[in-house]
Amino acid sequence: MAGMDEAVAELAAEHGDLHALLAALADDQWLLPTPAEGWDVRDQVSHLADTNDICVDTITGGPRPLNEEALKFPTPEAFTQSGVDKGRAMTPAAVLDWWRTSAARNRDVLMQKDARDRVPWGLGMSAKMMATARMMETWAHAGDVRGALGMEPSASPRLQSIAFLTLRAVPYALSYAKVEQPAGTLRAELTYKGETWPIGPDDADNVITGDALEFCRLGIRRASRAQTSTLKAQGALAEAALDNLRAFL
Repeated sequence: MAGMDEAVAELAAEHGDLHALLAALADDQWLLPTPAEGWDVRDQVSHLADTNDICVDTITGGPRPLNEEALKFPTPEAFTQSGVDKGRAMTPAAVLDWWRTSAARNRDVLMQKDARDRVPWGLGMSAKMMATARMMETWAHAGDVRGALGMEPSASPRLQSIAFLTLRAVPYALSYAKVEQPAGTLRAELTYKGETWPIGPDDADNVITGDALEFCRLGIRRASRAQTSTLKAQGALAEAALDNLRAFL
């Protein structure tokens, strides 16, 4: 549908990178611990597969839409763990097939939407932003898998879309952290392989500068601000944003 090609293509590319990584793993490597405490590689992939299924049901009106399914569990952590537990009862090959099939269905249903269609995921977002959110989620957990294998996080031009999503989520992140949002407008100027990506209004009075990979890893909570070396904030809103970045529910 209109406006979805680029976002779904980025999602497909991220899926392709993760599939290439997973398809080469021996069974024992699926049980390697990842940087997420208590989760191994199989757990990471199971979580992605389960949330792919939930995304499909949220878009299509299936039996497990997010905003209804989450209410069946006493805590958000229990909800997340339920998907992980499904995978723990499966072989690595079965988990890989589950993830691959669910990822393809995710792309298919997103392509049937108009970019501006609303998806009731949490507070709600456009279908185009939903595709970017699924790409971000895939990249985040693929990074955990890479960490288990002793590999560095991947960095591609798709970071620009993740950074855009992360900056858009600043009001949500501050609300989640129960931090009052300082006045002002916010812009990011992020570097990637010699390029600078401007994100946000040109006349913003608060600016974040630094490395795009660091910014995105901060947004997915795989790094703390103290662990970054390039990110700088100009203005109270920019400072609050860097202290509380959160690109996911």
